[in-house]
Amino acid sequence: MGGCRFKVRRHVNLKKKGCHRGNGMTAGPPVYGARFYATAGGLISYGPDYVDQFRRAAGYVDRILKGEKPADLPVQAPTKYELVVNLKTAKALGLAMPPAVLGRADGVIE
Repeated sequence: MGGCRFKVRRHVNLKKKGCHRGNGMTAGPPVYGARFYATAGGLISYGPDYVDQFRRAAGYVDRILKGEKPADLPVQAPTKYELVVNLKTAKALGLAMPPAVLGRADGVIE
């Protein structure tokens, strides 16, 4: 899978070139799954809060060290997600972020 999803800075060129899917349709600016990508220049990231994931993993380690079998522990899905919006990138792309999106964002990069 090539494409624009895996290149952090490529979306800046989307306005000029576009990012084409295999079916010939043009995709919009990508949304990434980790905060790192938005802070590195991506437009938006929405994904699990990794700090919270690590904190919860510590509880698992504690239970294993106290003698519980790892196979007996339940699999846990993320419970906390974060939305980060990069307004500098939005401005470079000529996009206006709706106030509702900015109000729900956990982080806004200006």
